[in-house]
Amino acid sequence: MDERIKEAIHQAFTGEAKAHLRLKVYAEKAEEEGFPQLAKLFRVIAFSEELHGKRALRLLKEIKSTQDNLAESFESETKVAGVAYDAFVRLAEELGDRAASLYFSQSKDAEEIHAKLYKEAMDHVLEERDTTYYVCTVCGYVSDGVLPEECPICGAKKDVFVTFS
Repeated sequence: MDERIKEAIHQAFTGEAKAHLRLKVYAEKAEEEGFPQLAKLFRVIAFSEELHGKRALRLLKEIKSTQDNLAESFESETKVAGVAYDAFVRLAEELGDRAASLYFSQSKDAEEIHAKLYKEAMDHVLEERDTTYYVCTVCGYVSDGVLPEECPICGAKKDVFVTFS
């Protein structure tokens, strides 16, 4: 594939992924404000954007074997937590933006947990068991098998966790 086409598809994927998430958040907001039909419209278009993103990933040949996908995910989480978020935290602290600093540091901590979970999966720890995950809706912390009374990253109570069983 020509490098210019590859870059264009990657840019399209990035845009589709951003739109997918943004529209899901917009749907939640519309639902909160009592606009169920608009919430549905946002969810429908978010789904369409997700389909566009999947097509882009297939064109880029980014979807590989599960083992390769695990390794890629582990590397990505490790790099984001150890490089990008460290720099973001420093920037926010230099500029005195406490809200951004908290967001970046909590996200970094959650990314490190994500990397740990991928590493365990790569080491075949998860192959032999069926587990339930609990995700903090405030900071993204993921607990493996135990619903904590309180999030160890942000302190949110257990009632804000979403269960994936």
